[in-house]
Amino acid sequence: MSEKRKPRVGLFVTCLVDTFRPSVGLATVKLLELAGCKVEVPEKQTCCAQPAFNSGDSKSTRKIATNVIKMFEQYDYVVVPSGSCAAMIKIHYPELFTEGSGFRTRADELADKTYELVSFLSDVMKLKDTGAQFGRKVTYHDSCSGLRELKIHKQPRALLSKVDGLHLEEMADADVCCGFGGTFCVKYPDISNDMVTKKAANVTNSGAEVLLAGDLGCLLNIAGKLQREGSEIEIRHIAEVLAGETHIPAIGETDQ
Repeated sequence: MSEKRKPRVGLFVTCLVDTFRPSVGLATVKLLELAGCKVEVPEKQTCCAQPAFNSGDSKSTRKIATNVIKMFEQYDYVVVPSGSCAAMIKIHYPELFTEGSGFRTRADELADKTYELVSFLSDVMKLKDTGAQFGRKVTYHDSCSGLRELKIHKQPRALLSKVDGLHLEEMADADVCCGFGGTFCVKYPDISNDMVTKKAANVTNSGAEVLLAGDLGCLLNIAGKLQREGSEIEIRHIAEVLAGETHIPAIGETDQ
């Protein structure tokens, strides 16, 4: 790749961002452009197939994955503002195709150039400081897929440490699941509720004003619990803070 040519990045938006929090997608574009990338968003992209995969529907999963591979293999990199969706493409797509087959090779190639957003900014583009300001006390939740499958832990904390005015207060058990787990919270609601109750208590006990994370599923789950408990803690995706896009209402809030 020429040093003068900007990396061509395909943004995999994710279903939750597209449906519930488009501001995360816009913040992601801003951050990628700040890092020196040319960003494109394929209009016909769909789900990554994680719900089907988790439910054991291998036929539908393979069909969706095939379409995603065809759509995104033209880019230098694929970036996803979600650890779970990034892990689906990077870790699980190759498992769907027979070793040595043509599509297995294409799945492997796509996996090799797919990254979660914060990991990409830190590990690939070597971005150290986004120039953002956020004079609040925050705590950070490590999502399961990002932490355990993609080894993302220090990257978000390193970037947050450069945000002017921001103070990070680690919560207890920051690396413990919030109970969302995609279809898990539907299949096992009682267990899920117990897990998110404990997570919400840890968020509250941290004394933070704002909860951040890199997965919108986790954030929606925790936000719902905190708001049902009457909490005033703000819930935001880390991309919004790093991009300086905090003028919009937090998750679950309105502008009224």
